[in-house]
Amino acid sequence: MRADLGKDPSQVSAMFDRVAARYDRTNNVLSVGNAPLWRVATTRAVAPKPGDRILDVAAGTGTSSASLAKSGASVVAADFSPGMIEVGRRRQASVPNLVFVEADATKLPFGDGEFDAVTISFGLRNVNEPKLALAEFFRVAKPGGRLVICEFSHPPVAFVRTGYHAYQRYVMPPLVRLSSSNDTAYEYLNESINAWPDQPTLAGWIREVGWVDVEWRNLTMGVVALHRARKPLA
Repeated sequence: MRADLGKDPSQVSAMFDRVAARYDRTNNVLSVGNAPLWRVATTRAVAPKPGDRILDVAAGTGTSSASLAKSGASVVAADFSPGMIEVGRRRQASVPNLVFVEADATKLPFGDGEFDAVTISFGLRNVNEPKLALAEFFRVAKPGGRLVICEFSHPPVAFVRTGYHAYQRYVMPPLVRLSSSNDTAYEYLNESINAWPDQPTLAGWIREVGWVDVEWRNLTMGVVALHRARKPLA
């Protein structure tokens, strides 16, 4: 069983439960070693510091959350997959300023204005109502709070885009079979990437719910895009 582009929350959650144990290893293989570089770029964009309270949504096994917590910030790793949270709590048990919470990105169990920064990496496209999630991120951020989204996107240069699509079609499937515990789940990965909007469209969605100073930069020639924004002080 695998999720489809209807993104039924129970289906998506169950799919991630099944791939949790080997999720990080598979991501490193499929990204051809770029996943750690994307994580470093995201952490720098969030710019965590001691005393900050940071929400990492769709945190999975907490790899990105642990990177943020190294700064001394207090990090909440939220995910709606119990399987991911179970693996994350075990792997990140030595990180004292990191807690895991089971949560739906569209109905966050937090009060208004709780977080200095909200971030999500490779998770927004798995949410069935991404605009509602963006509005929830806005609600729980403090005035002046930061938003950082790292997500697969669309390379703007034609020959790069063609090469990337060839990689998705011909190279990724055998790599998935070698590295993943559930290769059918990664069929959904490709479908969800190709159906996801481009960089300007996502920037527009972010602005729609109230974020300001919205900007993005491409990573790996636009295979991934890093969007940043700020909640107004007023």
